[in-house]
This record gives sequence, structure tokens and C-alpha cells, in this order.
Amino acid sequence: MSISSRVKWFLDVNRVHYEVVDPSSSPTAESEKAASIPAEKIVRAVLLEDESGYLMPILPAGRELDLEELKRQLERNLRLTAREDAASLFFDCAGGEIPAAGAAYGIRTIVDDELVGMEDIYFEGGNSEELVHVEGEVFLNVIAEGNHGAFSAVS
Repeated sequence: MSISSRVKWFLDVNRVHYEVVDPSSSPTAESEKAASIPAEKIVRAVLLEDESGYLMPILPAGRELDLEELKRQLERNLRLTAREDAASLFFDCAGGEIPAAGAAYGIRTIVDDELVGMEDIYFEGGNSEELVHVEGEVFLNVIAEGNHGAFSAVS
């Protein structure tokens, strides 16, 4: 399976240079590269909602979302979105995966400050088998539309 058609379309339309890395493929230079990806460069997305709509915070995979801090910063009464609702929003993703590309689905995205200034970022593009690699600055400006804040904690 490849990355979601919506994520691919969004990256292509916005002329984002990206590569798809498959860590489970047979031993090649590319898979060796994937195996050596530092954990702090891999990000994950969470889907939240309130009466104003959806919000997708993106944070380093090894950190926890501080929901209370995010609610305080944004002055919103956010809560986790039900798995069924997320699955219907990300209809082209495998097994209810939430790709860290909210803008591709019209969802406001905010990036944790821990990711600002990072050279490379890797995220799931709609399946758990492959990662999408983009430059950190491009990720912040195109995918998160420049929105960021401090809302994660060490897990």
C-alpha cells in the first residue's frame, strides 16, 4: 500500500519535494536509511475537536500531548475525536490511520515547538508501513501553515 491519495495529491499540488520511505522493504540503501531515522524526527498526529471544528496537533512521536496546555493556549474546549469519526474523515487511509497532513483534508494543523527548526521530518502518510520524508521548514510552512506552539511533554 502507498501513501493516501489525498496526501499525495496535496504534496504534489503544493510542489512539495518528498520521498516515501518503506522501512519494511528488502535490504536496500533506502531501507537502511529508514532504519537509521532518529526517533525524534518521526512525528505523529492527534485529532481533536470542539464546537469550532477539528484541530490536528502534530508532535514528536516520543512525546505526549499536553491537552490541557493546548486548550489553555488556544482557549478552546478540545477533546479527542472518536475513532469512527476519524476513520470517516481519513477515508483513504489504512485501518483508521491519521496522517500528519491535516491541511490535505482541510483540517487546521498546529505543530509542537519541539519540531520547529528541525531539518528533516518523517510522518505516516496514511498507512503504518511507509513514512513520508520532507524538509522540516516545508512541513511547518506548507502542511502546518506556520501554526505552532508548546503543547507536548516528555513521555
